[in-house]
Amino acid sequence: MKPILRKLARDVPAMLGLAIVLFVVLVAVLGPLLAPYPGDASASHLLQRLKPPGAGHPFGTDNLGRDIFSRVILGARGALAIALTVVGVAMLIGVPLGLLAGYRGGWLSETIMRVTDIVLAIPQLVLALALAQLMSPSLETAMLALSLTYWPFFTRIVYGETRRLSSSLFVDALRGVGAGTGRIVFLHILPNAISPVIVRATIGLGFTILVAAVLGFLGMGATPPTPDWGLAIAESRLYLPRAWWYATFPGLAILLTVMGFNLLGDGLRDLVDPRIRRSR
Repeated sequence: MKPILRKLARDVPAMLGLAIVLFVVLVAVLGPLLAPYPGDASASHLLQRLKPPGAGHPFGTDNLGRDIFSRVILGARGALAIALTVVGVAMLIGVPLGLLAGYRGGWLSETIMRVTDIVLAIPQLVLALALAQLMSPSLETAMLALSLTYWPFFTRIVYGETRRLSSSLFVDALRGVGAGTGRIVFLHILPNAISPVIVRATIGLGFTILVAAVLGFLGMGATPPTPDWGLAIAESRLYLPRAWWYATFPGLAILLTVMGFNLLGDGLRDLVDPRIRRSR
């Protein structure tokens, strides 16, 4: 573990990504304590509407007079909650399917992988929009739609790793001593296949935050008065370019958070597959 941490510490972009991710997590956990106006999650102050950034409101105010700085802070918790839920559910669906398809083979494997390929062939955003359109707009709808479109990424990765490991000598030895399928798959193959899954999950957290923001922007995700970065950008369209701060700061929050997860994911990928680093 220590050599891995030392290698990661020498990767400046990865450490920058880790710092951003830890900062966002800290903001999400301590949001109500850090926000100067925590009540602005649902309140309105019409006399303070569309105030530019200043001493009292570092990020300005929105169309209802709410402090944008507070709403950006409070929105971090929702963004991370969506990302963690979506990636967690996608892993619960995709990883077992990948293990089953990779180890069993036969018609069942072919069926699972053809369904996986079909879902992967459709752009995730398009599929998520279609699923969200069939249900009433809400945070739960956005999470369900994203979960149902993200699991094939884990299935494809785990399938490839399982197929590779199934032909290894240690698996043949386990079969020779009478080890059961469950023991081989979950105690030996899965731990050896988990590294690329962690990398995919890390990158997926950032991508999910971005797609969830797009759904919120299009009115198919979070609903008012929920503090949501994508929803804030959607509401700001009527006031651009005069109230430039309204869209700028939620947009920067999305940019920095997604960049942090991507930089960290790239660094972890370099550790998992050094050939990628050498080929750069």
